[in-house]
Formats: sequence, structure tokens, C-alpha cells
Amino acid sequence: MTQIGYLSLITALIVSAYASIFSFVGKKREKEEIIVSAENAALASFILLTLSSISLIYAFINYDFKLEYVASYSSRTLPLFYRIPAFWAGQKGSLLLWVWLLSIFTAIVMIQNKKQNRQLMPYVISILMFLEFFFLSIIVFISNPFEKLSFTPPDGQGLNPLLQNPGMLFHPPALYIGYVGFAIPFAFAIAALITGKLDDIWIRTTRRWTIFSWYFLGIGNLLGAQWAYVELGWGGYWAWDPVENASFMPWLTGTAFLHSVMIQEKRDMLKIWNMILIIITFVLTIFGTFIVRSGVLSSVHTFAQSPILGSIFLGLIVTILIFAFGLLFNRQKILKSKNELESILSRESSFLFNNLILIGAAFAILWGTIFPLISEAVRKVKITVGPPFFNRVTIPIFLVLLFITGLCPLIAWRRTTLKNLKKFFLYPTIIALTGISIIILLGIHHLYASVSFTLSIFVVTTIILEFYRGVRVRHDMKKENYLKAFFNLIERNKRRYGGYIVHLAMVLIFIGVTGSAFKVEKEASLKKGDSIRIKEYTLKYEDFSSYPTANKYILSTTLSIWKNNKKFGFLTPEKYLYKNEEQAHTEVDILSNLKEDLYVILAGFTEDGTASFKFFIEPLIAWIWIGGIVLTIGTIIIILPDKREKRYLQEKYRQAIIT
Repeated sequence: MTQIGYLSLITALIVSAYASIFSFVGKKREKEEIIVSAENAALASFILLTLSSISLIYAFINYDFKLEYVASYSSRTLPLFYRIPAFWAGQKGSLLLWVWLLSIFTAIVMIQNKKQNRQLMPYVISILMFLEFFFLSIIVFISNPFEKLSFTPPDGQGLNPLLQNPGMLFHPPALYIGYVGFAIPFAFAIAALITGKLDDIWIRTTRRWTIFSWYFLGIGNLLGAQWAYVELGWGGYWAWDPVENASFMPWLTGTAFLHSVMIQEKRDMLKIWNMILIIITFVLTIFGTFIVRSGVLSSVHTFAQSPILGSIFLGLIVTILIFAFGLLFNRQKILKSKNELESILSRESSFLFNNLILIGAAFAILWGTIFPLISEAVRKVKITVGPPFFNRVTIPIFLVLLFITGLCPLIAWRRTTLKNLKKFFLYPTIIALTGISIIILLGIHHLYASVSFTLSIFVVTTIILEFYRGVRVRHDMKKENYLKAFFNLIERNKRRYGGYIVHLAMVLIFIGVTGSAFKVEKEASLKKGDSIRIKEYTLKYEDFSSYPTANKYILSTTLSIWKNNKKFGFLTPEKYLYKNEEQAHTEVDILSNLKEDLYVILAGFTEDGTASFKFFIEPLIAWIWIGGIVLTIGTIIIILPDKREKRYLQEKYRQAIIT
């Protein structure tokens, strides 16, 4: 089976090179049979890579330790639940996952565009197949997951205990879907530049791909934050780690792109800017892959230090930048906007400002991320930039972004009158000011937190009022009851109201993050029967136990929780001692509600029965995860089929065929 997997990889490498070259040649010579042949080759590469991936999964399931990769990331005691995601636990498998996803997405795009975008598709396929060829070359010649050992070990080394979490099943694939997904709008953008078909068809065709990729990159980051929170045992969820930053930056520029394309669709403006944004976003996804694999920056996520791979990915980034911006420079005249900004008080202006803020945030994070490399190059000393820098720089930027989130949707296209401003913003402003007054009266004097809560109230109020106005109009004009009017309102304009729900999700995440300003931390060493008080909670150390399981030894403590003299429940923070691992791993326990989390870590213990604990009160953190759920709901609504958009695109495709 593994031999089939390896041969499939080599064949896919050849086939992808064929598809990339002959798709381009076929279009240049206008030879339909060559283009069809290249398309068939692209579909064949999808089948071959699927076969190769299934072969590797099969090897993990069946303990094929003859394969170096399987022996390194699994063991006989590893449950099946973790043996399958062990597929992407290391560098070799994750690269295969990258290219497998790319082949799947390419096949879907080809099916979607079988009868449309025929001018663009040969170039789209050529670009996507070039990327596939690039990754397959690395896999076959440098990082082969089917590499065999000279002997068959009786057992594998096992999976890193930190990866033995349900998050392993969802977080890496979600991020990879986001990373790889942005290759689709990028390929269409480059195809549009090559063909000169620079109207909004490529944007509208790839709109759902962009949202799909943006969503998975965002939810992948949230899943990673949740994983870090419950697994790493340090009481936090985001550490501004270089790899975390690398996945956050393309999400920021992708967000800017999603807003900016609306200006091109509505006003035929910002064509060059949109091209720049999608190029930067895609390059940042490759940059993330470069950071993970090169090892040039210290990170808990880094797979390995490989200067060769780092240099290869850096070469790919430089090649893409030169090629894409060279094309863009060549097409700049026909990309010139037909319209100009008519007023600073317009939605176009607010979206532009939103773009500048997002790009500014991405640049600040990029600067902090690569600063150790710059300092090493200039001063021969690698100076690491930590969370204080990122928090100091990004918090004001994100607060401005939060304000714009409430501002943008209510401002009209072209220009907005002062009368309309007053109409739309009077009540949100009054309610927000009332909110800040209550916040101050409650004794909350943290500057950034107060501003964040006030802006959150402002934005939520604007969103609620938008829904209220829409529902009221439908109730008055269509005579629908309020519930029916609410659902019909969303159904008739999924993009707009789905967008509001996504904005609401962002506010919830902001509220959750803001709660970190009031985090409380305490440490204590307790003997059985001892108690400790943290805020209104009293925790009593009740019991200690230890017992073996199939793949680990568990040291468990039990603490009873009391609040207002009533027993509130139990927490059981533990330590796991895995076979083949010398270091014990912490398993935190969390008592969670909408107001706060009580987070307990078993830090250590002594022979006399004394256990050391770390206690955290994490206010409002549940709202971050709730924000992720709301984000999912909003994205599903936006991405659902839209009849009006479908009719518009069909007419555009028909016109494209005629011309």
C-alpha cells in the first residue's frame, strides 16, 4: 500500500507539471484539445494525491513502523482517534495535506467552471498546478512521508502529548484549508491580469472561495487559541507566537480584501488595490508555511529547522512577488478606476479607512514577527519581540477597527448627509454613552477596557437597529409578522445581514478578549484539607490519586469549589506521564460560565502530599468561543446560494462569451 502511495506521488508530480505547462500552452495556441488534456491531467493529480494520502492514513492505522514518518508520530498505544490526525502532525504529512487540499480545490474549481470563465480557466489551472508541482517536488525530493527505515522498530515514538487533544483533529486542517483556499482567488486574479479580463467577474466568481478561506483561517486561529487555552497550561490562549502571527496576518489582509472588493463591485474603483491585497494575502499564506518549516524563528509550532526548505519557500515568495507585481505594473493603465471618491463621508471612504487599519495591523504584526531576523542581520544579536510590544501596538489599532465596524455599514455609498448621520448614529451614540456611564459607576476604570466595552455597545446597537429597521419595513409593507419578516429579511439579502452577524461575532470576540484586562492570578501550595480563596471562590484540596491507563500514568487532584457558602462543584487538575516521555504534561481543569472561567493548574507535588497549584480567574473568555459559533452562522448565511447574484453572473458570463 505504501509503495502505491509513493508511486502515486511521483506520478502526480509528473502529471502536475504536464497540466501546468500544457494548460498555458494550449491557451496560448488556442488548442482546445490541449487544454482539455491538461484539465484531465489536473483531475488525475487529484485522484493520485487522494490515493497517496489514503495510503499514508492506512499506514498509520496499521502501525506500519517501517515508514520513518509513521514511526516518528505514532505508537501502538496511541488511540485510533489520534493515529489518523497524526497524518499532519509532522512536516512531511502536513506538506502532503497542503498539496492534497490544493488538488481537491482545483478539481472543484474545474467542475464549477466547466462552462464558464473559459478565458481564465486555462491560466487558473496552470497557476494552481504550478503550485502543486512546487509542493510535490519538495515532498518527493526532500520531505518524503513514505521514506522507509532500514529496519522495522517494534513500536513508534508516539505522538507529542501536546498534540493529543481533539483540537488536533480540527485546528491544523482548518488553517490549511484557509491557507490553500486563498490560492483560488489568487490564481483567478493572476489569470485576469494575464488575459486583461479585469472587470469584476474574477472577484464575483471567487467571492465564496474568498469567504470560505477567510472563515477557515479565522476559525482555525480560534480553534488554535482554544486548544492552547485548555492544553498548554499557562492560563492564556494567544501568545503572539511567530506561527500564530503568520496565520493571523493573511486573515487581516483577507478581511481588507473582502471589504475592498465591494467597492469595485459597486463603484468600479480600487482595481489595483484589490489586486495588491489578494497578492499580499496569498504571499502571506506562503510566508506562514515558510515560518513553520524554516525554523528561522523560535516557535512552539515549528516543525523543524530546515534552512534548505526555508530557502526554497523564500525563493517561491520572491518569485510570486516579482511575477505578480510585474504583471500588475504592466496592466496598470487598464486597471485605472473609472470613478473617484465623491465625499469623505461615504461608505467608500470608510471601507478605505478600514483597509488602512487592517493593513497597518498586519504590518505591525509582521514587523514584530520578523524583528528578531532584522536585529540579527544588523546587530548580530537576535532580539525577540514579546507580547508587550504586540499588545501596545495592536490594541489601539483594533479599537479603531471596532469603531469602524459599527460605522461602515450605516454610511451610504457616494456621500452621506449630516441629517442621515444624525438619524443613524443618534441612538447608538446615546446608548453607548449611557453604557460607559454605567461602566464607570461599576468601578471599571481600565482605559482600554472601558473604550472597548463602549465601542462594543455602540456597534451592537447599530447592528440591532439595522435589523429592526429592515424588519419593520417588511412588517409594514409586506404585512408579515415580525418573526417571518426577520427571517425573510435575512433570506432576501444574505450577504448584507450575514455580514452584520459576522460583525456581531467580532464584537463578541472583542468582549471576550477585553476580559483579559481583569484577569486574576494566584499560586499556592496546599495539603489535603487546606483551602484558598480567590475572588468569591473558595477552593479546598480534597484528594489525590494516581493510576495507569493504556498509554500514560495519571496523577490526579480533586478540589471542591465553594461560592457564597454553597458547594459549586469539583475541579480535577492532573498531570500525565506518557510512555516514551520523560516530562510530565499538565492537564488543566476549568469551571466555565458566561461571566468567567475558574482555571486551575496542577503545577507540582512533593512526597509529603503537598500539591502546588496555579489559579486563574479568566473573565468573559467564554464569549470568544461563542463569537466563533456566531461567526460560523454568519458565514454560512453569506455563503448560501443567492438567486440575484447567480442571475447577474450568468448574464456576465453570457456577455463574456459574446465579446
